[in-house]
Amino acid sequence: MILTGHQIAEEAATGRIRITPFDLARCTTNSYDLTLGRRLAVYRPGQVLDPRLEPNVEYREIPDTGHLLEPGAFVLGETAEQLGSDTFVPIMHAKSGFARRGVFAHITADLFDLGFFGHSTLQLYATLPTLLLPGMPLAQVTFWTTYGEITDLYNGKYQGGDGPLPSRSHLDPWAVDARG
Repeated sequence: MILTGHQIAEEAATGRIRITPFDLARCTTNSYDLTLGRRLAVYRPGQVLDPRLEPNVEYREIPDTGHLLEPGAFVLGETAEQLGSDTFVPIMHAKSGFARRGVFAHITADLFDLGFFGHSTLQLYATLPTLLLPGMPLAQVTFWTTYGEITDLYNGKYQGGDGPLPSRSHLDPWAVDARG
């Protein structure tokens, strides 16, 4: 079952949902609105993104005047908020107003593991020229109840994410084994 905005607020008050900073006004019918942070990560051009190797990334700060995301450009952004839960499963989606500007936001890795807490990395891909501004609402997170006993909480390679994090697949056991 999906939590209503009212229930998200109640669970945030008890600490079973953690959103920092929390703003009650951003609780909607059945989600919580997330905003864009200031940091971007851009894969450097010319490289083949081999999942066995650490990618080469350039970090940039979005100025107050914004960052123009050109058609065909892909960047990693961050949520301004840190979020997570040990009890409810967060799923992140683009806000429809943002998606209607021709930007794909976080369409492939939308499921958070139970126990994750940190800034979420946003995958942003533009089909039209779009200005990215720090603090703009661009995503929303829903929270879902689990079925079955919770026995393990996430403690993986993205835990405590601070800033936009590039792929860390090179840390997976299969990638280490493949490198020899």
